[in-house]
Amino acid sequence: MDDLRDKYLSAIAEAGDEAALEDLRVQAVGKKGEVALKMRELGKMTPEERQEMGPKLNALKDEINSALAAKKVALADAALDERLRGEWLDVTLPGRPRREGTIHPISQVTEEVTAIFADMGFAVAEGPQIDTDWYNFDALNIPSHHPARAEMDTFYMHRAEGDDRAPDVLRTHTSPVQIRHLEKHGAPCRIIAPGRVYRADYDQTHTPMFHQVEGLAIDKDISMANLKWVLEEFFTAYFGTSVKTRFRASHFPFTEPSAEVDIQCAFEGGTVKVGEGDDWLEVLGSGMVHPHVLRSGGIDPEEWQGFAFGMGIDRIAMLKYGIPDLRAFFDSDLRWLRHYGFAALDVPTLHGGLSR
Repeated sequence: MDDLRDKYLSAIAEAGDEAALEDLRVQAVGKKGEVALKMRELGKMTPEERQEMGPKLNALKDEINSALAAKKVALADAALDERLRGEWLDVTLPGRPRREGTIHPISQVTEEVTAIFADMGFAVAEGPQIDTDWYNFDALNIPSHHPARAEMDTFYMHRAEGDDRAPDVLRTHTSPVQIRHLEKHGAPCRIIAPGRVYRADYDQTHTPMFHQVEGLAIDKDISMANLKWVLEEFFTAYFGTSVKTRFRASHFPFTEPSAEVDIQCAFEGGTVKVGEGDDWLEVLGSGMVHPHVLRSGGIDPEEWQGFAFGMGIDRIAMLKYGIPDLRAFFDSDLRWLRHYGFAALDVPTLHGGLSR
């Protein structure tokens, strides 16, 4: 027994790697190992011999297993020491920089627009993106034969069979928010309504889903002059330079009189420079709120009046930051966002809290 013990403890101590250690384990305490064979011989012994040899064999087996485990740990420690000596690392070197996330240009511009109008006393109003046909069209004085109500221009929601109600729509503008706000809060009011809108269109300057911001101001003595001042103040603040505007007579069902609004610009080398030059660029529609719209919101047009306007957030983002294709807002990869994205700012966001 002592010879067997000395044999394997010496061999284990001299083992140079885990493979050699595993061979020794099999030879010593494996199913067909020398210790296992000795234990099988217990059945041939007398009770007195078994009582003496059994504990000795179990103690030998435990001692060999302990030596194997200790040697395995020692080999692992030695391998780690060797690796550390060969893979020395200078912990004083600076760490690898981690790329920070960026704010999408649409989110950035929405925050910019909201902040500018907030300085002029406009609150933010929101509403559902799926709305009724009445809020999206009828309440806004858009007649049933208007092209905007055709299925080629508007996304209509499916109604269950037997449901004869007019189908709901993916809102085509944020103007329904104006009606809902007037119904709930009445006049006077001064709000903007930013948000997603949907139209069946797709090219370099149109996408099926895009973003608008509409403004509404209702009081007893508001005029087109107030509208012009508000828009010029906005453009000057947004573009960071004095911007002239030009109003052109137009027609919108929800305003009367109505006007397209152009801003002063110059076209140079394939780019647009706002606030300089002798050219003009159309950017939004506006006008005095139609009496029908006021009545739809529960407001007496004999007592109250006001102006409304609407512009595309995506388009003014393209103008300010030189983004050439509207579709790039929605189908570009991360490289595009890293180029046009914005660092997070410790400022309040549209929906409360800080942006990081």
